[in-house]
Amino acid sequence: MIRPEPCGVCGSRIRFGKTAIKCCQCQLLLHTKCREQCPSLCTPRPHHHAWPQEGVLADFAPSTPPLVPTLVVQCVTEVEKRGLTETGLYRVPGAEQLVREWKQKLLRAGGALPALSTVTDIHVVCGVLKDFLRGLKEPLVTFSLHPAFLKAADIPDDAASDTALRHVVSKLPPANRDTLAFLMLHLLRVSHSPDCKMDVLNLSRVFGPTLVGYSSANPTPLAIMEDTPRQCKVVARLLSLPPSFWRGFVETEQENLVPV
Repeated sequence: MIRPEPCGVCGSRIRFGKTAIKCCQCQLLLHTKCREQCPSLCTPRPHHHAWPQEGVLADFAPSTPPLVPTLVVQCVTEVEKRGLTETGLYRVPGAEQLVREWKQKLLRAGGALPALSTVTDIHVVCGVLKDFLRGLKEPLVTFSLHPAFLKAADIPDDAASDTALRHVVSKLPPANRDTLAFLMLHLLRVSHSPDCKMDVLNLSRVFGPTLVGYSSANPTPLAIMEDTPRQCKVVARLLSLPPSFWRGFVETEQENLVPV
């Protein structure tokens, strides 16, 4: 090994200088000690089955609605299963190395994801979700609609702001819209958990930069300074919209959101 990578069987990192085994057909990489636990028959996996290392959200979305990437669904499902009693959910960081390893493992797996139940620390799962969203080529609200989201959130009248935000949300690409709706419903459940101690304000501070970002891939220092507090305002306003609005985008095909 020149560059440390996770083992495809046990998930632990194969360290620099160690001997590893790699399948010439499916590219599975594993420790020599994990060879016995490897599936006896290998199924060649064409590269197009794996997800890209980076891209816009639609590159990771399924072909049937709701268009929420499996990685997002599986992370959210795991967090809701065992994370809603954790203080500081999404605020407390997971181990960076494990977050990176699991993100790469999930991206390489494509749609058929390994079980996240083997990740002991739920904060690592939260970190994978945030890192995936941060790593997209453009934020969830998209570069083109970024100014419209900021403008809608700045409207002082709550009812008018809500109406404007609903309108802008409806303009999002379908995958971005469905995924935003799925995440908003999840974050509302987190905010309602007394054990998490993560209210709407706390969650908007965490997810503002991740979901809203800036209007371009290379913002100027002035744009960073001006937009950062407004990012949080957008997420807080989005979380103030009623759950029924968000459910309208995802619950028609809710059964499709069950993780593989």
